[in-house]
Parts: sequence; C-alpha cells; structure tokens
Amino acid sequence: MIEELIEQALRAREFSYSPYSGYRVGAALMTADGTIYTGCNIENAAYTPTNCAERTAFFKAVSEGQKSFRAIAVAGGPADGPIMQYAYPCGVCRQVMMEFCDPQTFDVIIAKSKKEYRVKKLQELLPDGFGPSNLSD
Repeated sequence: MIEELIEQALRAREFSYSPYSGYRVGAALMTADGTIYTGCNIENAAYTPTNCAERTAFFKAVSEGQKSFRAIAVAGGPADGPIMQYAYPCGVCRQVMMEFCDPQTFDVIIAKSKKEYRVKKLQELLPDGFGPSNLSD
C-alpha cells in the first residue's frame, strides 16, 4: 500500500502547476474502501488562491462522496532536480485532514522516493487538533 501511494504521489507531482515557486508537490489519498485520489499543487499569481496537493486530493475525493480515509502520501521538491527533503503538509492541509480523518489512525506518508519515506499519524503532526468532535456534545 505505501509504495503504491508514493508512486502515485510522485506521478501526480508531474502535473503540478508551480510557475512561481518551482516547487512541485504530488499527493495520493487512500479512502477507507481503497480508492486512491491524487492531487498536485496549483499556484496562482495572487498567491492566496494557491491550493496544496493534499487539499486538491481531499477536495476531489469529498466532491465525489468520499468522507472516510486511511492514508495520504506526499512528495515534493524543486522541479529541476531530485527530491532532497521531506515535504510535510502545511498547517491548513493538516486542518483539512483533521476534518475528515481519525488523527489516531490516519497515516501521513512523507516521501522522497519509494524507498525513502516517513510515516506519521495525523495526531503526531497536529497534536491536540481541533476537529468535528470538538463541536459535538
């Protein structure tokens, strides 16, 4: 499962629209039923409308009725060379994950390659996160 998600994240990275930063990111999100949705970062000249790869994948999945997820793989780095560092999700992406995922079981896979990666639980990346359970009785 991990290697396939990483492979799809690396492939999604190829579709990145990042003319301003030159930093290409791909993500592959696995639903509870094993379906995989991919996303890439999409930049905008006004910067604020820019969307991260992780959120692109989540929004695609949710827009098709998916709301239960197991894992996401993220791979990113400069467009003109190999991936040399881990591209962790930003705070906004972590918050989107918190909306739809169980922070104790959802895996976030941060990859340089299929052989070099780290796996973290969402709870490790967003301790004491605020999610839907905070708004229920």
